[in-house]
Amino acid sequence: MITTQFRNERFANALNLVPQDLPPIWFMRQAGRYHSHYRKLKETYSFMELCKQPELAAEVALGPVREFGFDVSILFSDLLFPLEALGMGLTYDPGPKLSFSLTSEKDLLRLKSPEEAIEGLKFQKEAVLRTREVLPKDVSLIGFVGGPFTLMTYASIGKHDGNLSFIKTNQNFVDQFYSLLVPLLKENIELQLQGGAEVVMIFDTAAGMLDPYNFQRYVTGPIKEFAKLYPKQIGYYAKNSTEEQVRQIHEIPNLAGFGVDHRFSIQQTLKDFGGKGFIQGNFDQELLFAETSILKEKIREYLLPMRDMDPEGRKGWVAGLGHGVLQFTPESSVHLLIDETRKVFGK
Repeated sequence: MITTQFRNERFANALNLVPQDLPPIWFMRQAGRYHSHYRKLKETYSFMELCKQPELAAEVALGPVREFGFDVSILFSDLLFPLEALGMGLTYDPGPKLSFSLTSEKDLLRLKSPEEAIEGLKFQKEAVLRTREVLPKDVSLIGFVGGPFTLMTYASIGKHDGNLSFIKTNQNFVDQFYSLLVPLLKENIELQLQGGAEVVMIFDTAAGMLDPYNFQRYVTGPIKEFAKLYPKQIGYYAKNSTEEQVRQIHEIPNLAGFGVDHRFSIQQTLKDFGGKGFIQGNFDQELLFAETSILKEKIREYLLPMRDMDPEGRKGWVAGLGHGVLQFTPESSVHLLIDETRKVFGK
């Protein structure tokens, strides 16, 4: 296990289940297309350059911390880079496109071994190192990798949604791909932790479409492996997850924590699944498009029941959105949500 110093006290308290009045704040996709700082950089650099040049990745990650005062920053990268590292090619025009798809076991022979592929991900360690250098000393830094199932969907059908029948009905094929992918992701996580990431999040955008049995096999199994290898350093988030899926994730030993989307009551989630690690979430990101007075009312509707909980009852909470910040979200709305959160909790 790589021991890392936690830079933000509130984030450390959330991970260690120390009761506190004010939660740490970080949003998924807090660095991205909605933010003028990012759009300005995109006038000069491509998305691939922003991810793969460590100084640029650090600058992108720093932008929203400087602008909004987040407690936690996250590596600026893309979850598809392990597929590129395996030899599948990757371009953005503007969305991601792989050079070929995995449609049969024969296609797996075209992939590199994990030992070869990890060379193509070492830029992420450098990006984490550089990001840590430029961030304020009291801001925590986390990394991320794509969940194996989500990467499987992109590798086979080119996106994270659509008809997944091929994947769901060809277990031998998936097992063979996982035998390459899962070891690579373990090494990928290791690189980010070596660079100074305090936690590495596993992001799954497709796993919510799985039934309980296949979720156990395709998702919970690998996450257990990661958490066993890196205890209390792995977090998890699945878009559109069900209560049964959250229950499975919650039961994984040594997980640092997990996130839930806005369809869950954050108070009830803390009651039902608290006490083992952080729980991140979950204000509805679409409400950030509301007119200011309405948004302020919605924020208060969300936060006041949390304020009325005993700090012991909300320990572990990391304040955030149900999913990531959407494109075209007004920056003023992001400011308002952060400011109101700190105001409601008295800081």
